[in-house]
Amino acid sequence: MQLAEARPTYVREGKGFPLVFLHGYLGGAALWEQQVAAFSRNFDVIVPELSGYGGNADQPPLDSIAGYARQVLDFLNDLGVDNFHLVGHSMGGMIAQQMAAIAPRRINRLVCYGTGPRGAMPDRFETIETSRIRTRNDGTTATARRIAATWFDDGERAAGYNTCVALSENVSLATALSGLSAMETWDGRDALENITNPTLVIWGDRDRSYGWSQPEALWSGIKYSSLAVLPGCGHNAHMEQPEIFNAIVEKFLPETV
Repeated sequence: MQLAEARPTYVREGKGFPLVFLHGYLGGAALWEQQVAAFSRNFDVIVPELSGYGGNADQPPLDSIAGYARQVLDFLNDLGVDNFHLVGHSMGGMIAQQMAAIAPRRINRLVCYGTGPRGAMPDRFETIETSRIRTRNDGTTATARRIAATWFDDGERAAGYNTCVALSENVSLATALSGLSAMETWDGRDALENITNPTLVIWGDRDRSYGWSQPEALWSGIKYSSLAVLPGCGHNAHMEQPEIFNAIVEKFLPETV
């Protein structure tokens, strides 16, 4: 995949109705490589990189989910993209929920994947405060390697592990800490009843970041929602089982609206 030269950096491939993918904490556009290849056959696939991440690692990070949501909406405005399907993963799923609260009419179909409405993540493998302390003490490189291993059922042996590490090691200490604060201070539970977009909730049943209470809250709280559970998959199910993940999302998304 080639990153566009305009700032913020992003990937854009294919033609058709716009389909936007949002990466999560310590991530970047490269995490969606297999989805770009699959969906660009029928959609105009757009993958922005958030401030402080990926090709924007030199940019100052934001410290709120609402700030990132506005950034993505402004970015899509600059591209002239008014209506789109939206897929958000992990922290990107929080941003997607916030975008649905801010600009619901712009989103045709919403996919909330490996995420939930509680930014504090009560079932996470460790508390956000513990991650904050260990990031400060151990540094971003050690922290990136340790956290990325929790995203896969096979840990460091997973095929996508090195890609995750390469991206996350590029994240500065300021960005890593700001991301933790952005998630910790965000709570989208009260806004769920106002999301009326057709929504698909996807969860890997071995996700160590978001326990069942999180996707269950989305599924039960969003009126027009469906649920897909990927068995034997961790937090990055789209990298562990891309064919199954892509087939589920493809079935949910209309190519024309």
